[in-house]
Amino acid sequence: MRIRSLGVIDDAVVELSPGFTAVTGETGAGKTMVVTSLGLLLGGRADPALVRIGAKSAVVEGRIGVPAGAPAAVRAEEAGAELEDGTLLISRTVSAEGRSRAHIGGRSVPVGVLSELADELVAVHGQTDQQGLLRPARQREALDRYAGGAVSGPLTKYAAAYRRLRSVATELDELTTRARERAQEADLLRFGLNEIAGVEPRAGEDVELAAEAERLGHAEALASAASVAHTALAGNPEDPEGVDATTLVAGANRALDAVRAHDPALASLADRMGEISILLGDVAGELAGYADNLDADPLRLAAVEERRAALTGLTRKYGETGEGIAAVLAWSEESASRLTELEGDDDRIGELTVERDALRGELSGLAQALTDARTEAAARFAEAVTEELASLAMPHARVSFAIGQTEDPEGVEVGGRTVAYGPHGADEVELLLAPHPGAPPRPIAKGASGGELSRVMLAVEVVFAGTDPVPTYLFDEVDAGVGGKAAVEIGRRLAKLARTAQVVVVTHLPQVAAFADRQLLVEKTNDGSVTRSGVTVLEGEDRVRELSRMLAGQEDSETARAHAEELLATARADG
Repeated sequence: MRIRSLGVIDDAVVELSPGFTAVTGETGAGKTMVVTSLGLLLGGRADPALVRIGAKSAVVEGRIGVPAGAPAAVRAEEAGAELEDGTLLISRTVSAEGRSRAHIGGRSVPVGVLSELADELVAVHGQTDQQGLLRPARQREALDRYAGGAVSGPLTKYAAAYRRLRSVATELDELTTRARERAQEADLLRFGLNEIAGVEPRAGEDVELAAEAERLGHAEALASAASVAHTALAGNPEDPEGVDATTLVAGANRALDAVRAHDPALASLADRMGEISILLGDVAGELAGYADNLDADPLRLAAVEERRAALTGLTRKYGETGEGIAAVLAWSEESASRLTELEGDDDRIGELTVERDALRGELSGLAQALTDARTEAAARFAEAVTEELASLAMPHARVSFAIGQTEDPEGVEVGGRTVAYGPHGADEVELLLAPHPGAPPRPIAKGASGGELSRVMLAVEVVFAGTDPVPTYLFDEVDAGVGGKAAVEIGRRLAKLARTAQVVVVTHLPQVAAFADRQLLVEKTNDGSVTRSGVTVLEGEDRVRELSRMLAGQEDSETARAHAEELLATARADG
């Protein structure tokens, strides 16, 4: 990895070799930045506070060996990355403003792709994981992870059934607890629909009636106007001497017709005058018909106004202002649909009740399968961790799992009892430790000292490492709180693990570092930063000096040097 402008690191290169690599250095020298850098390459959260003060961005670049055809290689190629001779280049940039970019094999990709690759490439185990494993929920997750497909298969089915049951129960609860409200709503809808059905409004009827009412209300004025207009156009039969428009236009038309042959322009005017004469005749005839057909029936007007009042009442109750009877008809259609839904609640409640009972029965079976699988895996897991503890200077310690349930009359049936259940089953899982013969098993958070706890957690991590199909494991100071012979055993155990995988350990223990195939020293310059030359591979005398410092805080102490050389000799003898 190359790390630039990240925390105390200005610009440094970290070369990790096969086997066991130990990363050491003074407190605050930047060892943790190695872990942080790897975390960024694996899609970890980009914290702008990590960017070195004064820098615009932090950059981490890594070169990772990935066999062709491996899941990580396939996923990288799907994202558009190119692999060169089984090597995958990954880079992550974090700006001081918080923006983050990721590249794989020369192709820009979403950060989420890095997280997908991480599951196939590296397993990170650190102090945060230790503290998390003190919680029963995390212990259950750890057991499920160890059990593999025996748990993940039924757990996937259980989770789907559990989500469906929650959905069904919520809907059923709403239908039953709101039954009174829904019945009241249905009554109101029925009343409204019956009232509208009683009036039987038609689309556009309100507009038609408004026009008719306007006409009937002014019938006399309309008839008088039509009569006066007709007389002006066609004359009054009772007044032969009167002058009317039709007679005048006819005289004008005859005068023009007499001379139209002498001038085409005048002939055109004569034609138009003829058209006027025809139009006057048509209008006069229609006015006569209008006056004859005009109904001034006050009874009809009263009926129209009564009908309009009924429609206005509906509009006021069920329509929108200005939208008239169309809004009432729309409300009627929507309400009829809603009433059908409400009237179907009883049937729906019955259907949901049947489905709920079926789902509870299904969950009972799946919860029982989960309990059985966890119980079987717990025995194997506890035995494997106990064997690891024997290799970590705790030969008489015994680890076990307590798997139980809490009775709940509203729960599901498991093992002949009705017990509480949740999204992960009905089991309560807790890791127990009996540190020596005769001691009762107790929760590890209460039954282990600080050093014992670290060793238990490391044993758990190592057991996980044996089941994780990844080529690289990173342990971040999981040996905290351990010293002496136990520390030597931890180093020996990590060295054994490194025979089948790449192991990187950030440690402050010389007993652990001595077992490493390669030791990297992280040290600051005088200005408090780590530069390219600040991460060095220790060999020969330099490694002895660093181990002496780690042992006694004094690089040139003869006693510390002798102890350091003895540690290295012991490690070589084991190898």
